[in-house]
Amino acid sequence: MKTRISWIVTIALVSVSIIAEAQRYPRFKVLAFYNKHVERAHVEFADDAIKFFKGLTIGNGFVFDTTSRMSDLTEEKIKDYQLLMMINDFPHSTEQRKAFERYMENGGGWLGFHVAAYNDRSTNWPWFVNFLGGSVFNRNSWPPLPAKLVIEDTKHPVTKALPPTFIAPLNEWYQWKPSPRDNKKVKVLASLSVDNYPLGLKDILPDGDTPVVWTNTDYRMIYLNMGHGDNIFSDATQNKLIIDAFRWVVANDKKGDPFKK
Repeated sequence: MKTRISWIVTIALVSVSIIAEAQRYPRFKVLAFYNKHVERAHVEFADDAIKFFKGLTIGNGFVFDTTSRMSDLTEEKIKDYQLLMMINDFPHSTEQRKAFERYMENGGGWLGFHVAAYNDRSTNWPWFVNFLGGSVFNRNSWPPLPAKLVIEDTKHPVTKALPPTFIAPLNEWYQWKPSPRDNKKVKVLASLSVDNYPLGLKDILPDGDTPVVWTNTDYRMIYLNMGHGDNIFSDATQNKLIIDAFRWVVANDKKGDPFKK
């Protein structure tokens, strides 16, 4: 009789353990927006980014959903996602922008690449400009070129594993005016080294302060300037930067760090 009871208890404990393990995964959900009808190099980046991040879901660690319909940016559809990723697009309509604002103001997470932060005098979205740290697109380098990046905070979780400088793969580099660094709420994590100047062969960045990775500390967000063409994920150091930025935004969810489940 004792043996039978012992077996029953063992089976019950194992079952509870299996159920608990199954409930741990996936740890969180990501919804990535992309556009198939934009500049070819931005579509190429989107194709690579989707493949890259889907590859990180191996083992069902997290859900990586994608959509090419910005109309999916509604409060109802995004409410269960811990991170919104803007691969090569941004909210357009008033309804999409309001849904995004409410999501971020309530602790939502955002990881934006390259053109996802593009704005100019015609954008007419002051909230978004403030979200980015007050920065407006000013000028760019062309054609896509590799560039020397400087890691500005070697202790931040996103950059602590990186070397002080590294050569980033081919990319179109944006410069902003004013620099996001001028905003005290902004934490710059990486920038173009002045050793790059003049950068470009057609369109040239001759000088100036050019942050390329930063966070606005009022929000759970990181912007990365990388995102033009099909070379972005060709460098292990830059891949490390992208993954650690992604992880940091997810881990800082005010509802709890899903990696500590």
